[in-house]
Amino acid sequence: MPPDAPSRLAGRSRGVQWGALLAATAGLIALFDLLGMPAAVLLGAVGGGMLAAGNGARVRMPQWSFVAAQGVIGCMIAHSMQPDILAELWADWPLCVAAVFSVIFASCLLGWVLARRQVLPGTTAVWGLSPGAATAMILMSEAYGADVRLVAFMQYLRVVLVVLAASAVSRIWGISPQAAAQAAATPGWFAPVAAGPFAATLALALVGAWAARWLRLPAGSLLLPLAVGVALQNSGMLALTLPPWLLGLSYAAIGWSIGLRFDRAVLLHALRALPRVILAVLALMAICGLLAVALAELGGVDPLTAYLATSPGGADSVAIIAASSPVDLPFVMALQTARFILVILLGPALARVVAQYSGRMGQMPRP
Repeated sequence: MPPDAPSRLAGRSRGVQWGALLAATAGLIALFDLLGMPAAVLLGAVGGGMLAAGNGARVRMPQWSFVAAQGVIGCMIAHSMQPDILAELWADWPLCVAAVFSVIFASCLLGWVLARRQVLPGTTAVWGLSPGAATAMILMSEAYGADVRLVAFMQYLRVVLVVLAASAVSRIWGISPQAAAQAAATPGWFAPVAAGPFAATLALALVGAWAARWLRLPAGSLLLPLAVGVALQNSGMLALTLPPWLLGLSYAAIGWSIGLRFDRAVLLHALRALPRVILAVLALMAICGLLAVALAELGGVDPLTAYLATSPGGADSVAIIAASSPVDLPFVMALQTARFILVILLGPALARVVAQYSGRMGQMPRP
C-alpha cells in the first residue's frame, strides 16, 4: 500500500460524510419548507447534523464559520429593531414592562421545575425555555455554560409548537392561509442589493464578531454587532443590508455546528425528556395565553394583538403571522423586542440563580 493511502482514504471518507450531511440537510430543508415551518434552513441544518453525528460522522465545522455566522445573525436582529418599534416601546412602557417580566418569570419558574425534577440541568433548562429569538438564546447559552445541544432541542421544539398555535389562533380569527403565505414570502435568494450598505454590514458583522472574540466578551460575537448595528441603523448612519443567501449560509453554519455535536447519549437523553419538555412548553404557552387575556381586559388591547404580543415564540416567526393579521403590528413587535432585549440582559443572571436554587448546575458531557 502506498504510504499516503491512509490519508487518501481518510479524505475520501470525509468527502462521503460531507456529501451525506449536505444531502440530509437539503432533504430536511425541503420538507420543512413544504410544511411551512419557520427557519427551515436552520432546522434542516440542525437535523442534518444530528443525523450525520448519530451515524458516526466525524466532520466538524471550522470555528471561524461559527464566529462569522454569529456576527451576521447579530446584524439581522439589529435590522429588526426599527425606530417605530422603539417609539412604541416608549409610548406604552408600563404595559410592556409588566407583560414582558411576567413571561420571563413564567419561563424561569418552569425551567426551575425541570431542573428540580432532574429532567435537565438548571442552566440548560432556563436557556431552553427563554422566550427570546431561538438562535440568539442558543448562542448565548453556550457562552454561559449550558449544554447547547439540549438548549437547541428545547428552543426549536418551543418555536414549532408556538408557531402552530399562533397560526391556528390567527386563522380562527379569520386570517386566510394565502395571506399568511404572502406575508412570509421573501425576496429571491440572489435578489440584487446595494453594494455599499451590504459591504458595510458585512464588515460590521465580521469585524464585530472577531473583535468581541479577541476581547473575550461572553456571547460578544452576537451581541457586539447587534448593539453597534442598532446604534448605526437608528442614527441613520447605516442601512443594514443582508441578502437571503448570506443569511442562509449563516443559518447552515450555526445549524451544523450544533447538530454535529449530538451523539447517541444526548439524543437518548433528549428523547427521554421529550414528554416533560412538551408539557413545560405547553404550560408556558397557557400562561402567556392568560397574560394575553389580562392585557386585553386591563390594557384595552384587542385579543389577537395581545395573544401575538405575549406569545413565547421567536420574534421573526411571530412577525410573519402578525403581518398577515388585523393587529397592531408595532405593539406586537415592541413587546417581542423588549422581551428579547431583557432576556439578553438578564438571562445569564437568571440562569445562575435558577440553577443554584434547583441544585442542578451540571450539564451533559460533551463528546
